[in-house]
Amino acid sequence: MGKLTIDWQYFVEVLPHYKTALWLTVKLAAIGILFAIVVGMICSVIQYFKVKVLNQIVQVYLEVARNTPLLIQLFFLYYGLPKIGITLSGELCGIIGLTFLGGSYMAEVFRAGMEAVSKSQIETGKAIGLSNLQLMRYVIIPQAFSYSVPGFGANCIFLIKETSVFSGIAILELTNTTKNLMGIYYKTNEALLMLVIGYLIILLPLTLFLTWLERRVRHAEFGN
Repeated sequence: MGKLTIDWQYFVEVLPHYKTALWLTVKLAAIGILFAIVVGMICSVIQYFKVKVLNQIVQVYLEVARNTPLLIQLFFLYYGLPKIGITLSGELCGIIGLTFLGGSYMAEVFRAGMEAVSKSQIETGKAIGLSNLQLMRYVIIPQAFSYSVPGFGANCIFLIKETSVFSGIAILELTNTTKNLMGIYYKTNEALLMLVIGYLIILLPLTLFLTWLERRVRHAEFGN
């Protein structure tokens, strides 16, 4: 078995490429997750209050989004829409795809958090004259947030990992950059090591923060 060697000069040469790819990955993931939170919250409110017609539309959206791979959604946006005269940039397709998929998962997490709020508190809020909007703002959302943090965090990590499929529509994020550099330099071990380090730089701090946040909201809920 040959001895494993590492070309350290390679890291110096490709570091600018990975810095650019890392920033692009973080930017697209952050924007996609932000919009996914908005979409998920809207859908969960519609589901919670069972708004007529809209609830059925949300159900269809959730089924389509959760039962189709992100890569297929991206192919439709990037390669399919130009056939009918709609051309979107790769980055915009990535954000839309991440929002479409992420919104469906966020909706389920937020809905479960809302339904975990005690019915007695809801009835008490109605008894003192709170409207549905006031109930949502002052009673449901603050408590639902603490219940939703674990699932919310898991979804954020999942969506960041899903950016790896952006390489399928020629976005130069971490995975696609690694593939290109492997083809240029033939330094497979070094390239894959940089890829792992890149995702660790993103995910490790986020995981630690989400763990801390979960503990904080649990302490706030039950007292410490």
